[in-house]
Amino acid sequence: MPAPTSTRERLVTEAMRLFSDKGFEATSVSQIEAAAGLAAGSGALYRHFKSKDALLDAGIDRQLDRRHAMRDIRALFAGLGDLRTELTVLGRYLLNVIDDEIELLQIAARTASGRSTRLDTAYSALIDGLNTELAEWISTWKPQLPQQDRATLAALGVNGILGSRFTTGLIHRAETPIPDDRYLAEWTTVIATRLENLE
Repeated sequence: MPAPTSTRERLVTEAMRLFSDKGFEATSVSQIEAAAGLAAGSGALYRHFKSKDALLDAGIDRQLDRRHAMRDIRALFAGLGDLRTELTVLGRYLLNVIDDEIELLQIAARTASGRSTRLDTAYSALIDGLNTELAEWISTWKPQLPQQDRATLAALGVNGILGSRFTTGLIHRAETPIPDDRYLAEWTTVIATRLENLE
């Protein structure tokens, strides 16, 4: 039997879900309390957090902690030695990271830039981190490639993965999405072909 979730953790979980679904500004403290199984409007949230902003900060901290706990992606590729195989594994890793962080991405998309410095920083850290990881992987295959070219190719790769999830997870498009395996196969072909054609 799983350990019971603390009230504080329930508040963070439900707040992040509501912020993701409705936006930070459109979510009330009463709605968060009710979703966490507390009496709506009771002020119970304030026993755990000074404000709704502090609750958002706690949710961001949780997301960042989870991201820091993820393993170094280079360990995923040890011994594979095949460009397309490694790129496919990397693409799947990127999809998993985006899926794990979809609430944070939805909150960032629904919150005005500058509204929360912590949110802006967390979003930037996520995207910049993924770009850096992909650029470092590219440098193992094409060490002669100038850093600016690696960064550009990495940004194209990350944005391609991010865009595939935004159209389904953020915009809630009714159209059936392209299956991950098909999308990753094409993503891998495009990036691998570019890398293979670089001198």
